Amino acid sequence: MQTRPTPDPLPGIDSRRLWQSLLDMAQLGATPRGGVCRLALTDLDRQARDLFVRWAREAGCAIRIDAIGNVFARRAGAQADLPAVATGSHLDTQPTGGKFDGNYGVLAGLEVLRTLNDHGIRTRAPLEVCVWTNEEGSRFVPVMMGSGVHAGAFPLEHALAAADGQGMTVRDALAAIGYAGDTPAAVTDGAPRLGAYFEAHIEQGPVLEAAGITIGAVTGALGQRWYDVVVTGQEAHAGPTPMGLRRDALLAAAGLVQRVREIALAEQPHGRGTVGSLQVHPNSRNVIPGRVVFSVDLRHPDDAGLARMDGALREACAAVGPGLEAQAQQVVYFPPAHFDSALVDAVRAGAERRGHGCMDIVSGAGHDAVYVARTAPTAMIFVPCKDGISHNEIEDARPEHLAAGADVLLDAMLEAAGRA
Repeated sequence: MQTRPTPDPLPGIDSRRLWQSLLDMAQLGATPRGGVCRLALTDLDRQARDLFVRWAREAGCAIRIDAIGNVFARRAGAQADLPAVATGSHLDTQPTGGKFDGNYGVLAGLEVLRTLNDHGIRTRAPLEVCVWTNEEGSRFVPVMMGSGVHAGAFPLEHALAAADGQGMTVRDALAAIGYAGDTPAAVTDGAPRLGAYFEAHIEQGPVLEAAGITIGAVTGALGQRWYDVVVTGQEAHAGPTPMGLRRDALLAAAGLVQRVREIALAEQPHGRGTVGSLQVHPNSRNVIPGRVVFSVDLRHPDDAGLARMDGALREACAAVGPGLEAQAQQVVYFPPAHFDSALVDAVRAGAERRGHGCMDIVSGAGHDAVYVARTAPTAMIFVPCKDGISHNEIEDARPEHLAAGADVLLDAMLEAAGRA
């Protein structure tokens, strides 16, 4: 009786090599508190890109740079005509960023390629590691710029014309650091369409750590609506003006801030509502405020929920009271993202195969994967970060968790690309 041969067990990534790569990359823009400040398209960003490109070439990859500066490191497959199975993230950081946000996704992808080389494994489809330009949006707006152009979310020329606070444009900054590529950036303009895309990332929240679970199989990302709210009343002297005759814009704004919280609580478990910025005019100790401007950030996993939250906010603005006016202007809209069910299943299966606890999770933050999902089957892999803290110099993650996520990434990419 003949039996079918058992496939070779999948190798594990080199956890020490991954950890050292992360530490080496973190030296570029290292801050005194142990974080990283490496803003998009600065010379430090160039140095990080150069280091990644050198490592990728040493791993046998060909490098392509597109017109928005996205970097693609390609490991050849047995069938060159197949669309690439890709992974990646970003190398730019917040001004007070950490070692792992974005960087982990890029270097976990590189570690996958190195591991396949170590074990002589060839895939049918090519593999690529992507470094997306200006994900953070700290220096240039819009955020997630490189992946957004790739997906056709906004035109290349719009992104290239964006300027920083000193007036330097993205176009000039790319030229200055030597990463103004000459290949098409948008799928609609002829950029290669990916066969599948995975992105590994620290969670940037506390859910996995609180649950004691190592792997988050990300099913999608919350949709987002951002607003600028302007409340108008009337300035008046704080002494002579009786309480009942005041048109206090700050008092009305305080009620709206509380209402934002209530709106989010009504949409649990995934509804989010945040007021993160508030400006009071004239901002004087003994003057009743006549004008207040504040931000509102609403998030929900589906558009119907976002619409309910939008309606509730506008209803609250319309009811601020006599002698007062509140206007909410929407300034950003990201639709909810739903990731590919087969790829999410591959993440779950990889976690089970490796013996790691896994739970489904929804991303509350925006990621390059959100835009890539518009053009290719996409999934994300989350691993815990200490105390759920990110966008902070004290951001931290355990080496064994980072290695576990990279192992799951390896399994998922190998399943999607196939062995030659």
